[in-house]
Amino acid sequence: MSHPLASLVGPLRYACQRDFAHLSTVKDLRTVVERALAGASGVDVRALSQLRAALPHVDHPTPERRKAALRSVVGALKLSGLALPVELEQVARSAPAEGGSGGVPTVAAVRAVASVPAWKASEPVPPPCEPLVLTPPPAQPAPARAAPAAAKKAAAPKKRKRAPGSEESRSEAKLLSIAPRSGPLSIALKTLGKRLGPRLLATLNKKGLRRVGDILFLLPRCYEDRRQLMTIAELDPGQRGVTVGVVRSADYVAGRNGKRYFRAVVADRSGSIAATYFHAGPWLKGRFTVGKRLVLSGEVRASTSGREIAHPEIEPAEDLESSSIHFNRIVPIYPGLERGDQRSYRELASRVADSYAQHLEEPLPEALRQKLNLMTLPEALRHIHFPPDDADLERLDAHRSPSHLRLAFDELFFLQLGVGLKRQGVKTERGIAFDVSAPRMERARSALPFMLTGAQRRVIEEIAQDMARPEPMNRLVQGDVGSGKTAVALVSALLALQDGYQVAVMAPTEILAEQHERTFRRLLEPLGFRVGLISAAGTAKQKRELREAVARGDIRLAVGTHALIEGDVAFERLGFVVIDEQHRFGVLQRHSLMSKGLKPDVLVMTATPIPRTLAMTMYGDLDVSVIDELPPGRTPVTTRVFNEQQRARVYEGVAAEIAKGHQAYIVYPLVEESEKLDLEDATRGAEKVQLVFPQARVGLLHGRMKPEEKDAVMEDFRQKRIHILVCTTVVEVGVDVPNASVMLIEAAERFGLSQLHQLRGRVGRGAAVSHCYLVASLARSWESTERLAVMEHSNDGFVIAEKDLEIRGPGEFLGTRQSGLPELAVANLARDGDLLSLAQAEARRILERDPFLRAPEHQGLVKALEERWEGRLALAKVG
Repeated sequence: MSHPLASLVGPLRYACQRDFAHLSTVKDLRTVVERALAGASGVDVRALSQLRAALPHVDHPTPERRKAALRSVVGALKLSGLALPVELEQVARSAPAEGGSGGVPTVAAVRAVASVPAWKASEPVPPPCEPLVLTPPPAQPAPARAAPAAAKKAAAPKKRKRAPGSEESRSEAKLLSIAPRSGPLSIALKTLGKRLGPRLLATLNKKGLRRVGDILFLLPRCYEDRRQLMTIAELDPGQRGVTVGVVRSADYVAGRNGKRYFRAVVADRSGSIAATYFHAGPWLKGRFTVGKRLVLSGEVRASTSGREIAHPEIEPAEDLESSSIHFNRIVPIYPGLERGDQRSYRELASRVADSYAQHLEEPLPEALRQKLNLMTLPEALRHIHFPPDDADLERLDAHRSPSHLRLAFDELFFLQLGVGLKRQGVKTERGIAFDVSAPRMERARSALPFMLTGAQRRVIEEIAQDMARPEPMNRLVQGDVGSGKTAVALVSALLALQDGYQVAVMAPTEILAEQHERTFRRLLEPLGFRVGLISAAGTAKQKRELREAVARGDIRLAVGTHALIEGDVAFERLGFVVIDEQHRFGVLQRHSLMSKGLKPDVLVMTATPIPRTLAMTMYGDLDVSVIDELPPGRTPVTTRVFNEQQRARVYEGVAAEIAKGHQAYIVYPLVEESEKLDLEDATRGAEKVQLVFPQARVGLLHGRMKPEEKDAVMEDFRQKRIHILVCTTVVEVGVDVPNASVMLIEAAERFGLSQLHQLRGRVGRGAAVSHCYLVASLARSWESTERLAVMEHSNDGFVIAEKDLEIRGPGEFLGTRQSGLPELAVANLARDGDLLSLAQAEARRILERDPFLRAPEHQGLVKALEERWEGRLALAKVG
C-alpha cells in the first residue's frame, strides 16, 4: 500500500519547481492538503503537526508566506518517511525544522525540463539520459520576459460583439510575452524626463505599463493611412476614412427619443461632415473648439442630414504640414488608449523604438532566420510600430505584414520547441512495457458485444504500440460525439488488466462515472476483473470498504470523479489511467491521479473535437489519435433554429415525438432564476413544461442535486418512466439514452458551438430520426446568429470546432484558460495553420539534431525558452 501522503508529491513538485517560479498558477492547494490529512492514519505525529500548522498558509495571498508554508509541508513529508523526488529533497533541506520560525530560507532553483523521476528506493532505476537544464550563460544579458499581468489586462479591451472583417475584429491589444527582466528595457518610464508628461504617465501606470520594454511590446491594434489624407467630399459612406477640417459648430442637441447627444460640424473647402457622440460627457465640447483644426477618422455613414462619423477618433492637426511621426505616413493606433492620448503615446513609442529596440537579443539561430527569410527581431518591432512608406496597409491591419509574420513565427516556434521538449521529457522516462501480443489483443477485442469500426481498430492498434514500449504512453484520443471512445478505452484497459495491473478511469461528472462503471462492470466482471465506483455517495462504511478493496488490488478497475485523487484512495499496482473529457480537469488533478502509480500509461479522451492547429498547440507533447468514423446505426440529427415567438411550433415537434413513444431533453442554461440574467431557469422551466405537456411525466436534473437524486432521475429516464427531462448542461457529456429523439435547447445563443454540438449528441443515439430545436432570442448578436447557423448546416464536430475557433478564438473555445501554455499575442490559431506547421517542423528538426540544446548556436533558444515558458516545461509528465 502506498504512503498516505503520496498524493501530495505531484502537486508540490509542480508548485515548488524552479524556486516556486509558477506558484501563481497553482490554485486551492489547501483542499489538496486537507484531503491528504483526512486519510493520513498512521503517519508520524510530528509530521502531522507540522502539516496542520502550515495548512492555513498554503494559499496565502502573500507569495513569501505561501513559499514558507510549502517548504514546511515538504519538510513534513520528509519527516513522515515519504521518499521524495530530487526537486522536493532540495526544498526539504531548506525547510524550517519542526517548531522553527517558519522563515523563508533560500531554495536552489531546479530548472530541469525532463525531471529526474521519483523512483522508489527499492527500485533504483536511473533515468536513461541526462536531463536538459535550461540555464542561460551568465555572461550575456537576459532577454525580455513577460510583462505585468496588469499590462496584459490593459491590452485586452472589453469584448464586444463584432461583425466579421470589421476593424474592431482585428483590434485586440497585443502585448508580446518577452518584456524585460533586466538591462535598458527594464528602465522605469518615470525616469525618462518631463517630456513624457504626468497625465500620460498616470494613464500608463494605471494600465500596468511602467517600463520601457512595456511600450515596445504593446503592439498597435490597427493603422491609419495618412500618406494622403482625403478631402471631406472624397469620404464614401460605408468606408473608414481620415480627413482634416475646421470645427464650424459644436453643441448638444436633442435626439428623436428625447435624449441629448453631442454633434459637431467639421468642414473643409470641399464640404462638411458631422461628428456625433451618443454617450459623451461635458469634457467633449472642449475638444471641439470652434475654429480648431482637427484630424477625424472613423467609419463614414449616410444620415438624413448628410454624412456623419459616429464616435470618430480625433486629434489636433497642429503639425499637419511638418514631417512628423503623426502625418504623411502610415500611423499606428494603439489599444486601450483614448484618442486624445494617441499622439503623446505615439511620440513615446517612437522614442522607445528608435533608442531601445536594438537592445533586444535575436533568439533565432542565424541559419534558421536566413533559411526562412525572416527579418531580425529588433527590425520587426521597429517596423510594426512605424511601418516603412511602401508597406501594405491591408496586410498591416490584418497582422500579416512581414514584421507581424516574424513575431507570429517566433511565438509558434517557441511554443512548439517547448512542447517538443515536454514530449521528449516523457519519452526518456522508464515506464511499463505491456504484453500486447495477438492472443491478448484478441481476448480484449472479443469482450465487446459488437464489431469495432475501422477507425476504432486503427486507434486501438496505435495505443497498443505505445503500451508495448518501455516509456510511459501519453496519448490523446479525439472522437466526435458517439464515435465509440469508451469501447477503445475498454479494449486498452483490458490489455493492462491482463498484464496484472490496475486501471483508473476518471470522468468529469457523477452521471458519466456511473455510466462508465455500469458499462465496464457488465463487460469485465464476466472475465474475472472486479470493477468499483469511487464516489462521494454511499455510507462511510461503503466508501471505506471500496477504497480498501482498491488498495488491496481486489478491485482491478476503479471508476470515479475527483474522488479518485483524494488522499485516502491508493492503488496496489496502478498501470493504466484513462481520463475522459480531459479538458474538465486541471493539471494538478490529472497529476495527482498519475502519481498514484509508477509511471502509468495515460490515455486522455475528448468528445469535443479540437481543431488541428489547437491540438498541435495544446497537445504537441502528446501523440494524437482521431476516431473519424461513426458506428453503424447512428442517425443524423436534424437541427432547426427558432425564435421565442415560434415556440408553439417547437412544442408541436416535441409533442409529436412523445406521441411516438420517444423521449425528450429540454436544456436550460441556469438552475435557478438569476437577477442579473433574463433567462428562465431550469426549475421554473420544469413547472412550465409540465403545464404545456400535462399528459407527460416531466423530470428535473441539475448539478446541485445530490448524487442519489441524480441517479434516481436518470434511471427513471432510462427506464422510460420520464417522458421529458428538463435539465442543465449536466447532460452535456456521455449520457446515453437511445430512446431520446428530441433535444430542445433554451436560450441557445448563450452556448458555445462545441457545447451545443455536445448537447445535440445526446439524441440520435438510436434508430429513430432525431431532432434538435434551438430556441434563441430575437435580440441575439450577429456572432450568435452565425454560430446557430453553423449548427443548422453541419453535424460534423470537426467542422463545427474549426468554426468555433474562428468565431471565438482559442481562449474562449477552451472555456477556461489552460495553464502551462504561453499566450499568443500575434499568431492566430484560426488563421496561421500553415505557419504553425512550419514552426513545428523546424522545432522538431532542431531537437532531432540537438535534443538538449547544448550547441553554441542554440543558447539564444535556451534563454528565450526560459523567459517565455517561465518554468511551465516542468509539466512534461502531466500532458
